Amino acid sequence: MEAETDVLTEGLRLRPLDRADLGALVAIDRASSGRARQGFFARRLDHAARDPDAFAAFAAERSGSFAGFVFARITEGEFGATSREASLDAIGVDPALARGHGVGRALLGHLAAALRARGIGELSTQVDWTDPALLGFFSRTGFTLEPRIVLRRSSGDPLPVVAPTAPYTTEGDETDYSRTRDDAARLLAHDRLPVRSMTREDLEAIVALDRRITGRSRAAYYAGKLDAALGESGVRMSLVAERDGQPAGFIMARVDFGEFGHTEPEAVMDTIGVDPRHGHKGVATALLSQLLTNLAALRTESVRTEVGWNRFGLLSFLERMGFRPHRRLALRLGLDRAP
Repeated sequence: MEAETDVLTEGLRLRPLDRADLGALVAIDRASSGRARQGFFARRLDHAARDPDAFAAFAAERSGSFAGFVFARITEGEFGATSREASLDAIGVDPALARGHGVGRALLGHLAAALRARGIGELSTQVDWTDPALLGFFSRTGFTLEPRIVLRRSSGDPLPVVAPTAPYTTEGDETDYSRTRDDAARLLAHDRLPVRSMTREDLEAIVALDRRITGRSRAAYYAGKLDAALGESGVRMSLVAERDGQPAGFIMARVDFGEFGHTEPEAVMDTIGVDPRHGHKGVATALLSQLLTNLAALRTESVRTEVGWNRFGLLSFLERMGFRPHRRLALRLGLDRAP
């Protein structure tokens, strides 16, 4: 899965994670989380086998026994980012070696070196603020608070009615999160605009729409996102809104079981875009309304996203749509400071 060769450090053998490691990996994760997340890790390993450039995953062995693992996704554009970075999805250590043996630090250091070799400079993650042991580990290894807010809302709660307001723009933001001119932002807002599942045939239109928003062509990014949305999971959570028969906006989300230690299914909304030519017409609201309807039907209880603390237009839109701060903290590690 990785081109890197095995490395010996601190009495450990560090090597690429392999599909054959699934059982040992799940056992370690179950010991720390109390839940068996075999499906999550199986999907991650299968996706990594199909697209090794999208992941970095390593195992640690001690005296020939599986001692720990680390798993990161390579991202570009999620949550409004403008460069390639990595997201630390999962890290786990055999409970017998969890303290004082340096397994977690060695895994993180090896991951950081591999990411630097790929030209990636930052690693992000999330942690529940009620998990002092993991918070302490991240603090000791150089992670700092990222200037981003983790937001969450229930998928079952209806969208609120929005009082009439003047439209606004979000100059400089990646996305135009439009506000309607009337009070149409309610649960069935998607009835006003056709909203459908995204297909592979939408790629060209999505890339063109994103170029009008950002001024950049990110064809490779969206090709990878579309492949993950349609291939990694059997549930399609990526949607397109149309006006006059043409895509006017899109939303990309995934239903995950296990990312950042979550033990219940939760949707992650990481990309949303509205064509500037169709701003202030309720496109973003219609997309979010349909997403919530789909999630409620699938019994996925919540949807989560991240927002930069100073993206006030986006924060205002999401607040009106019922999102509230989550108890998770967004952390970031500059890989030049990694252990």
